[in-house]
Amino acid sequence: MESRKKSKKEITIIRTGRELFWKFGFKKVSVEEICAKADVSKMTFYRIFPNKTELAKKIMDELMDDGMVKFREILTADCPASEKMQRIIALKAEGTREMSQVFVEDVYSDPGSELQLYVMNRSKEAWDGVIDEFKEAQKRGVFRDDFKPELLLSLSKNMTAVLNDPYLTGLYKNPQELILELTRIMAYGIAPQNL
Repeated sequence: MESRKKSKKEITIIRTGRELFWKFGFKKVSVEEICAKADVSKMTFYRIFPNKTELAKKIMDELMDDGMVKFREILTADCPASEKMQRIIALKAEGTREMSQVFVEDVYSDPGSELQLYVMNRSKEAWDGVIDEFKEAQKRGVFRDDFKPELLLSLSKNMTAVLNDPYLTGLYKNPQELILELTRIMAYGIAPQNL
C-alpha cells in the first residue's frame, strides 16, 4: 500500500481511466480521451503517469489491494462458512462487474505485453496472499482441512486459457458470468461438508 497522499487530479485520472478502460478496453482508449473526460491537460497526466500502461497498473493495484482488504475482512468475519462463500462470490462479482470483455481480452490476449505480465505478477502475489489467508482460515475450521489452497493458484494460472476459449465464453453472456461460475465452483467445493 502506498503512503503518499494522492492529489485530486491523480484521483480523477485514475477514476476516469478505470471507467474508460472498463467500458472500452485498454487498447482503444487514448491518453487524450482520458484527459478530455477527466478535464486535465496532457501535461498534468504525464506529470503523474509516464504513460497509459502505468495508469492501468495503478488502477489494477488499487483494485487488487482493495479486494485483498475486503477478502481478509470476509475470512475473519464471525459468520458461517456458507455466508463467507456467498460474500467471497459477491466480492468477485463486484470486482469484475463493470469490466468489459474487451478489457479482459486486451490484457489476456496480448502475450508478453508489459500490462499482461504486470497483471499476472500482481495476480500471483494476490493469490499467494489468498493461499496464506485460506490456510489461516483452515486452522480456524472455516474450510476443509484436507483442501490444498495451492490448487486455487494452479487453477488461476489456467484462467487465461479458459477466458479465451470461444466455446466456454459463448456459454455465458459476458466474461464476468464465467468468472463467477468458476468462483462458485471453487468456493463451494472447499467449504466444510456440513453446510
